[in-house]
Amino acid sequence: MIRFGTIGTNWITERFLLAAGENDDFELTAVYSRTEEKGREFAAQFGEAKVYTDLMAMAASDDIDAVYIASPNAFHAEQAIICMNHGKHVLCEKPLASNSSEVRRMIAAAKENNVVLMEAMKSTLMPNFRVMKDNLYKIGQVRRYFAGYCQYSSRYDAFKQGTVLNAFNPEFSNGALMDLGIYCIYPMVSLFGKPESVKATSVMLSTGVDGEGSIIMGYPDMDGVVMYSKITDSFLPAEIQGENGTMVIDRINQPYDVKIQYRDGSVENLTQQQIHESMYYELEEFIRIICRGRSTSKINSHETSLAVAEIMEEARKQIGLKYAADEW
Repeated sequence: MIRFGTIGTNWITERFLLAAGENDDFELTAVYSRTEEKGREFAAQFGEAKVYTDLMAMAASDDIDAVYIASPNAFHAEQAIICMNHGKHVLCEKPLASNSSEVRRMIAAAKENNVVLMEAMKSTLMPNFRVMKDNLYKIGQVRRYFAGYCQYSSRYDAFKQGTVLNAFNPEFSNGALMDLGIYCIYPMVSLFGKPESVKATSVMLSTGVDGEGSIIMGYPDMDGVVMYSKITDSFLPAEIQGENGTMVIDRINQPYDVKIQYRDGSVENLTQQQIHESMYYELEEFIRIICRGRSTSKINSHETSLAVAEIMEEARKQIGLKYAADEW
C-alpha cells in the first residue's frame, strides 16, 4: 500500500482520485490546500485524509510515502523538490515544470534522494498507446507524425470579457502549448525520440500567452507536425503516416480507437478495450516503479520529460513566450 498526499484541490485532482479508487495499492492519507476550509471540503469527498496548509509540514510528515502534484505549472518544480528532499516519491502533472532548467533540477533531486519522479502524462500509459507502439512496424518507414489538440476553453469567454483566469495568465506558466500542445509532443518523443529541428508559430494574446499554435519538427527521415489551441476547436484524428499505410488515432491526448488504413484499401482495427479510467494507468505505472525499486518509468522517463521540456522551451523562444521562471 502506497500512502499518498495530494497538492491541488481542483477537478484534475478529483478525477485522479476517482481513478485511484480503482487501485487497491493506493491510499489517500493527506491533502494540501492553501486554506483549511477548502482542504477539509475537498478531503471529505475522499475519506479521512489529514489536511495540511503548510507544505513543509506535509512533506516532512510520516503520513505519506508519495505525492501527487496538480497545482499551477509555475509551482511544480519547487513543490516537487521540497517533497523529494523529504524522501517522498512524486507523480507530477504535465507539464513537469516551467522549463528545462527546472526539469533538470527536479531530476537531480530525485536521484539525490533516491525517490521516483514521474510526469503524469496519462496518454502514453493508456492501453491503446501500447497498441500504437507495438504495431507501428506494420506501416513501414514512417514519414510523418501528425497530431492536434484544439479545444475551445470556456475561460476564453471570460478572457474576452476582460477577466484573466489562470489558463491565460503567464504568471502560472500557462497557455495553449503548455496546457494542450504537450499532449501532441510527448507521444511523438516517446515513439521517435527528440527531433533535430523545431519551427514554431502562434497567435499571442494580450496577456502574453499563446492562444493557439503550430510546430513543425524535423527528424532525419520524417517530420512531426502538431497543432494546438485554446481558442478554437478541431475534430481531426491524429495520424502516423508510413510508406505501407497510415495509423489513425481518434484522439492523441486520450487514445481510445486505433486502426491502420493500408495502401491497398484494407483497414485493420487495433483498438483494445480499456477497462479502467484513463488516469488509472499512470498511477499503476508509478506504483509499480516504487514497488519494484526502480528509479524511473521506461515510458514516461526522465529523458522523455526533459526532451519535451526542451522542445517546448525552444518553441516558446521562437514565439516570444517567456515566463518568470525562465533564465534565457
